[in-house]
Order: sequence, then C-alpha cells, then structure tokens
Amino acid sequence: MKKTVCELFAGVGGFRLGLKKASDEWRKFVWANQWEPGKKVQHAFNCYCHHFGKNDSHVNRDIAEIDKNDIFDHNLLVGGFPCQDYSVARTGAQGITGVKGVLWWQIREILEVKQANFVLLENVDRLIKSPAKQRGRDFGVMLACFNDLGYSVEWRVINAAEYGFVQRRRRIFIFAYKNTTRYFKEMSKLTNSDIINKNGFFATTFPIEKCEDIKVEEFKYGDIVDVSDNFKYEFCNSGIMRNGEFSTCKTTPEFINPLNIKDIMEKHVDEKYYLGEELSKWEYLKGAKKIQRLSKTGHSYTFSEGAIAFPDSIDKPARTILTSESSVNRSTHVIRDIETNQLRLLTPIEAERIQGFADNWTNTGMPEKFRYFCMGNALVVDLVEKMGKTLNTIFDME
Repeated sequence: MKKTVCELFAGVGGFRLGLKKASDEWRKFVWANQWEPGKKVQHAFNCYCHHFGKNDSHVNRDIAEIDKNDIFDHNLLVGGFPCQDYSVARTGAQGITGVKGVLWWQIREILEVKQANFVLLENVDRLIKSPAKQRGRDFGVMLACFNDLGYSVEWRVINAAEYGFVQRRRRIFIFAYKNTTRYFKEMSKLTNSDIINKNGFFATTFPIEKCEDIKVEEFKYGDIVDVSDNFKYEFCNSGIMRNGEFSTCKTTPEFINPLNIKDIMEKHVDEKYYLGEELSKWEYLKGAKKIQRLSKTGHSYTFSEGAIAFPDSIDKPARTILTSESSVNRSTHVIRDIETNQLRLLTPIEAERIQGFADNWTNTGMPEKFRYFCMGNALVVDLVEKMGKTLNTIFDME
C-alpha cells in the first residue's frame, strides 16, 4: 500500500517529523492543514512550511471552510486535536449536527469523504473520561462514529517518560483501521486479549505487562444522538473496539528508564532566562496557599492548592510542557542551572529537545514566546517515530 499521508492540525510538523524519522518511505504527505484562529500571523504554519516547503498542498485555512473533496486521496490520516464538547443533537430536516467549531466533526467528515485506510490521532488523556457529568460520553461518540464508518479502533494512554523519553506527558493515541484492510483480517484471527497484550498496534510498539482483567462490553446504540444523550462508561487506558463490542483494561507499561532534564540542558545559558529579582513571585506561585474568594452568586469559599516542586528536579523527566511555558505561571518549569547553580527557566531549545524536535526547529522568525507555545501544542516526536516503524510494517503487508 502506498504510504500517502494527510496531516491535520499540523502545528510545526510533529507527526510528519516523527514518521520521517521512522522511515524515509514516509515522505509522501499529500495534504496538510494548519490554522491558528484569531492570529494575524500564522507562525506555526510558517514554521511548517520552512521545514517542509510552501506549496498548494500545505493549506493555511480554517478546516471547516474546506471542501473535503478537495483533499487529496491518502491512506493514512494523522492529527492531534483538542478535547472539546462532542455532544450532538437532532436538527429536524438537517438530521444530526455536532457543536459548531468542534474539530472532531471535521475529522469525521474527511473520513467519510476520503475513506482513509488507517488513522492515527492524538488527544489529551482526559478524553476517555469527559465530560465529568457523563463519563466516557465523548470517547463513546468517537467510537460510534468510527464504527458507523466501518473502522475498528485501538487506543492507549501513553506516558512518554515510561518509554524512555524526557517528559512525563500523558496523551491518548487512537489507531483506527478500515475493516476492509488486510490488517483487519489478520487481527480478526486474534482475541481482544491478544491484541491488547501482545499483538496489537500499541502492544507491538509499546510493550506492557500482561493484563488479565479485561472488561468486554457490547456496544449497542441507536444512533450518534443516542450515544450523546445516554452513553456513559468508565474506559480504561487501553482498549479495542471492533465487531460491535469493545474491550478495555488498565495496562502497566514495561518501563524503560527515561532521560532526565539534566540530559538535555544547554550550557552557557543567557542571563535573561534566570529568575533574578522575581524569585519571591515564583516562590509564591509554586507554594501552598489558601485564599478566600467570592463566587458569582456571592458565596464565600476558600480556594486552596498544595505546593509543587520548586525548583523542578533535573534528575527526573520534565513535567508536561504547556502552551503557557513562557509565562510567569505555576506550571512553568524552573530548574537549577548546572554551571551557575542559579535558578532559571527552560530555554526554547530545551523545550524543543523535551518534545523531541531538533535544536532551533521553531527559530523561524516567530517571537520567542510563541516558540514555547508551539512546543506546548506539539506532541512527543519520539513516540510518533516508534509508531511510524510499526505502521511501516503494517503498510508493507497491505
């Protein structure tokens, strides 16, 4: 099967870079889309084009405005997209509609129109538990969409640090494949337990300790609206959906010792990254606190939060890089420099290394603040590289 790829919500190219690192055969990216709403200058898209070229197949427009028939045919659809409100409703003659602006419905429409044989998506790990008032509904809606379009689905929540990388970033990856593929036929010879534990896409790529406690449920629903209104389920961090049922279990990784922050730190860091006179502000943000607040209804309550590590240990992997990494923020990393023994922030290059990008990948003309923002939006390239190698084997079998 031709290794043709469509990359949605491409950012600065994490999926593309990871696949290319896995194999030079992943070079046929037939279409890519990146759009940052409300931004006059599209820094992430410009960075993407800096590395992969500027042409008609790299599109900087709102995906909702694009005729999906104009997207070139592809066999693999990839993308990292946000966790949003996936609820749907009936709309009379219009049938069924999702909440406007929710990107999942754009993905679904592309799958319906283009019929990609394989799909690899990334999202925040809370997707399988959202929303709080109806646990599992959003993921159930996604699974129902895949099911209706003739796909089987595997999923796994992966902490990059548990497989040897330098960030404790937990994300769910979703691998879907058409029930007409040879891969589906091969997987049909195996039990759900075999797929989750040993032979599936994720078990092959990211080995786990054997899980015996697998819950199996029949996936019965009337339509997508029925799922949206009534579905509730406690999904675990691993699972598979196929043939009208899903199996899920809590898996434990075969742990690989990770890199630590000290392994990726720069030397001779510019003074502007040091805390200096702002130390007291950082101590307050990182410390425990109880604050009396007033709600919108006039009710008085106590807001409290515990202390977090200050500074961050450089003998551990980084915490999750967020889009707010450049700001004076409780979640921003503060480390002790090895050479000066002084407290400082991560540099943009260190943030890139933590996400698996080459040094100065985002140094393409964007403001430094936005370089951190792009890394907070990115995925761990090294994880995609590992999955790309497994995909290579699967595609070679088709």
